Amino acid sequence: MACMDRASPALKQILLKLYHAEKSIEIDHHLYEFGSVEYHIQSQASNPIVAYLSVSIPPLCHGILPNNLSPYTIEMVKGICPNVVEIEEPAREGYQLTLKLNLDQIPRNKDYVKVIEDISTVQSVILSSQLKEILWNVNSDDASPGMYKPIKLVYHPREPFFVIRQPQRIIAVFPIRFREKSDIVIATTFFQELMDVGNSDKWTKTPPCTWSAIPPPELRGEAFEDLSTNGGFFSFDISARHVEGKRLDKTVWNLLNFNTYVRNHVKSTKGFIHRRMRKRLENLVEVLHGTNSEEKEQAKQVKQRQGSRYTMKLVRSSKHTMKQRWRTLGRKIKRIHLRLKIHGFTRFRQRWLRFPKFSSTKYTKLE
Repeated sequence: MACMDRASPALKQILLKLYHAEKSIEIDHHLYEFGSVEYHIQSQASNPIVAYLSVSIPPLCHGILPNNLSPYTIEMVKGICPNVVEIEEPAREGYQLTLKLNLDQIPRNKDYVKVIEDISTVQSVILSSQLKEILWNVNSDDASPGMYKPIKLVYHPREPFFVIRQPQRIIAVFPIRFREKSDIVIATTFFQELMDVGNSDKWTKTPPCTWSAIPPPELRGEAFEDLSTNGGFFSFDISARHVEGKRLDKTVWNLLNFNTYVRNHVKSTKGFIHRRMRKRLENLVEVLHGTNSEEKEQAKQVKQRQGSRYTMKLVRSSKHTMKQRWRTLGRKIKRIHLRLKIHGFTRFRQRWLRFPKFSSTKYTKLE
C-alpha cells in the first residue's frame, strides 16, 4: 500500500543516516517503493560531503507522456532545496533523473529535518507534475480529436484510474478492487456515506462524487480487464475552480492517493471492528468468570453444608448400626440358654416313646 505522506520514509531514513554519520561511510543502496519506483543512493568515503540519488519512475500515462521527464517536471525538481540539490546531466544509465546532494549545505540547526524531508519528496513532485500537465488546460474549449477519450493513468499496475477531459470539467473514475468480501462491504458503505456527505450543502466547494456498481458511460469501449471490478466505480466531477492556484496541487495529490485512502479506511475500520469485538469478548469473559466464581462459592457452601449433613448422618447411622449389632448380640446370647431344638424329634417321640396311660380309677386315701 502506498504511503499518503509525500516524503519517502525509507529514503528519508537513509539520508538522515548520512547526515548523522560521524565517520565517512560508503553507501551503495537500492530502494523499491510503491508505483514501481526505484531509488539508487551512492556515497563514497573519499568524498563524504556529496551523495548521488538516482530515480527511476515509469510515466504516469503511457502514450501521452514521454519516458523522459518533461522540462516542466525538471523545473519542479529544481525547486527542491536549490542550495542542496543539483541535477546531473546526463542521468545515470537506467534512470530518468540523477540528483547531486551537497550534504555540507544542509543546515546544522533544526531545519535539517525539513530539508531532508523535502529531498525525500522527489517521487511525489514528479508524479504531481505529470498529472498537472494532463489537467493543466481544463478551461480550454479547444476539443482536439480524442480529447474526450479516457486517459488511463497507472500509479500502480493493479490500481489504474481514468481521467476524461471535457469542456470546463474533468471526470476522474476509479475502478475499485478488493480481495476479501468483507473489504467490499466496508468500502461500499463508505462510498455511500461519502456521496451523502460530499453532495450535501455543507460541502458545495468539493468536487461532486458518485458511486456505481457498473462502469459509467464515459468508460465504454475500454479494455475488459480494466472494467472488471468487485467494488464498483467511484467518480469525481472536477471543475475549473478545483484546479486554480494552490488547489491544483491538493487536487492532484488527492487523486493520486484516493485508492490508498480507501484501502487505509477499510483497514482502519476492520481494525476498529476487531478491537471492539475483542473488548466485547473480554467483557463477556469477565462476566462469565464472575458468574463462575459465584457459582463456585455457592457450590462450596452447599458442599460444606452437605458435608456437615453427611457427617451427622454418618454419626446417626453409626449409632443405629451399633444398636442393631447390640440387639443381635443380645438375641444370640439368649439363644444359648434355651433348649436345643431337633427337627423331626416330635414325630419320633410320638411314635416310639409312648408313655403308658393310667386308668381313671379313683383310689381311696389310706389313713
